[in-house]
Amino acid sequence: MIRSAMIFAAGRGERMRPLSDATPKPLLRVGGRMLIEHHLEKLAAIGVSDVVVNTSHLAEQFPAALGDGARWGIRIRYSYEGEKPLETGGGIKNALPLLGDAPFIGVSADIVSDYDYAKLPAEPTGVAHLVMVPNPAFHPRGDFFLDGARLNEDGAGEKLTFANIAVYRPSLVAGERAMYFKLLPLFQRAMRDGKLSGERFDGYWTNIGTPEQLRAVSPLPLAGEG
Repeated sequence: MIRSAMIFAAGRGERMRPLSDATPKPLLRVGGRMLIEHHLEKLAAIGVSDVVVNTSHLAEQFPAALGDGARWGIRIRYSYEGEKPLETGGGIKNALPLLGDAPFIGVSADIVSDYDYAKLPAEPTGVAHLVMVPNPAFHPRGDFFLDGARLNEDGAGEKLTFANIAVYRPSLVAGERAMYFKLLPLFQRAMRDGKLSGERFDGYWTNIGTPEQLRAVSPLPLAGEG
């Protein structure tokens, strides 16, 4: 069972302005709950006990809104990245002292889905396991090809979009010297080495980037409800 998770919440949310000028995007509400709350509920429901939230823009609002996680029965710790976010790769590396040595779930705060996190492998075969979805209208070209459970860029299988839901091994980023870097080059290296696995998900999934998308998103039931 996976006990740790990281929620990526440090982005500025430029496309969500003016809403994100006063409130970090992950703390905006859908169906009466904060976006990030949807993930906290789902993670707690599958037995995750420790969650790291990386922060940058309006960072002080996160502990004020979420506290230490006691209301969800989990422990929340915050990984502050400074005024400029460290990108996804740098964000993970900065949070490694809080994440420990075991594989952990990583999910972006600005997605909403009914994907069951319990389906994620506790021990990915490589350095990471990515959930992939059919290409949405805003990203028609997709990201990587999925051939069985193997992710690749050589054209084998079907090209899909990364859902920003994954299991990561700390070793994916531990050897990087920089503190500011994206995950994409590391994914590409892992694919060349045959160390990046994936799965296709066809359920409800949406990425929330603009006020219009926030208003249009379908609120989901609380974890454990029908």
